[in-house]
Amino acid sequence: MTVGADGKPRVEEFGNVKPSRRLGFGGAGMGGGRPEISEMEPLADITTTDKEVRVVIEMPGLSKDKIKVDAYEDKVEVKSDDPQQKYHKIVEIPSETDIETARCSYNNGILEITFNKKEQEKTKGKTIKIE
Repeated sequence: MTVGADGKPRVEEFGNVKPSRRLGFGGAGMGGGRPEISEMEPLADITTTDKEVRVVIEMPGLSKDKIKVDAYEDKVEVKSDDPQQKYHKIVEIPSETDIETARCSYNNGILEITFNKKEQEKTKGKTIKIE
């Protein structure tokens, strides 16, 4: 983060992985254009309650149609299809997560994925006869 001439902070990076920039032979990129930015790993948080698992991922600067979310048995993979904002994150989720109940929303740069927990079968118990 730097402070501009107008006194306002300027943030050029986001997430916990710095983007790599490829510079061409001209020193400032090929043809003076914008340097290529690789994928960034966004920040993520997992919270669990008695009934659900919630994954929250920060992905600012995207429209929801540019985000792809895939849920697997033990993880959630999130990536963006936007060439200007490339994000990719794999988040491990608890084994009791029911991926069939996934609900997803995206608002103000925050992606929220909510899952119900699998129903735990409670055994009723059994009386054992002594022989």
